[in-house]
Amino acid sequence: MKKIILLIILLIPFNVFAESFPELYSEKYIVYDITDSKILESERTDERSNIASLTKIMTTITAIEKIDDLDEEVLITEEVFNGLPWDASVAGLVAGDVLTLRDLLYASILPSGADATQALAIHLSGSVASFVDDMNTLAQEIGMTSSHFVNVTGLDIDDHYSTLEDLLKLLLYSLKNPTFKEVYTNRSYTMTNGKTVRSSVEGYNRLMNLDTSRILGSKTGFTDDAGLCISALFESSGHEMLLITLGAEYIYGRYYNILDALNIIEYIDYNYSYQELLSAGSVIQKLPVELSTIDNYEIKNSEAIELFLKDDYDVSKFNYVYEGIDDLSFTDENGTVLGTVSYYYDNELIKTEEIVLDRDINIDFVKVFFKYQGVIIISLGVVVVIVFISRRKKRKKRKKRY
Repeated sequence: MKKIILLIILLIPFNVFAESFPELYSEKYIVYDITDSKILESERTDERSNIASLTKIMTTITAIEKIDDLDEEVLITEEVFNGLPWDASVAGLVAGDVLTLRDLLYASILPSGADATQALAIHLSGSVASFVDDMNTLAQEIGMTSSHFVNVTGLDIDDHYSTLEDLLKLLLYSLKNPTFKEVYTNRSYTMTNGKTVRSSVEGYNRLMNLDTSRILGSKTGFTDDAGLCISALFESSGHEMLLITLGAEYIYGRYYNILDALNIIEYIDYNYSYQELLSAGSVIQKLPVELSTIDNYEIKNSEAIELFLKDDYDVSKFNYVYEGIDDLSFTDENGTVLGTVSYYYDNELIKTEEIVLDRDINIDFVKVFFKYQGVIIISLGVVVVIVFISRRKKRKKRKKRY
């Protein structure tokens, strides 16, 4: 089989200019396309960082995986509040409350309740320290090789850290869990004690009055060492996406993690779209055809090749590879599988399609004659000689009878 690699040099599309990525208040960021499983934009993703209350994503998914009954009741005790500083974000739990584990999950994510995360840890593992061990075990199972947890709240403490790359792994893993995704994508929830907890995005945004409707799910955070942080789920052009930012400055009334998230979403909206890399019916390869009424058979793609890319994408990174037979003849029948064409962008496979002969190859007798005229003439000569000899023999036999 012959492998033919063809680099596409297409007409450069109009409107190829894209805006520069916006200047953010956050020091580190990552934007990930869940639909296409690829990073779109990023900065300093492998650096270890304090992650503030983004820690509670790990706390919550660890708890979910340990829970058998979401409606199991939990008595809130004074132990839940041990070690929590006065300014920690809490869900407003009170000693003596009886809540369900489901309540505590929502109270951990939506208002970022440190009291709720500690209640989960103590109830499910007997102590915060034991639960943290479970968090670190899960982190290793997920592949978070640059992360270590010391508490369940994200409050600043030595040896408690992660990276954007690891947080992305954590979120992708967690969002596969239906319970986690339901909690993460809610804006408010009323617990069994009648208290309603609301997303911290709503709380942060109260002073700024921004439209945060594009943020479909989120977890925010802030500590002195971590700065303002956010993880957010959103959609753009039908693609489900995640963004995570770390390290924005805190100024009361200017919640830069929210501003950065909205700026990133707007940037993706206006600078990424489906690009047609190859139109339907384009000629991929011409196969020579012997002794037929046609000289070449054109292999064409059946559907347009499109990919979700930045508007100023690099055309030269698109190519395709045809693998199959090198030539045809009138003996090849309609429906014969000729080979495959694989399409790539930046060396990543987009699609592979099977190529099938979609017509009859008709013989051209004139071409056959001219190609084999020597053989044909000699063959005719031999036939003539044989006929001549045969007739002479018949004549001789007739003469002998007379």
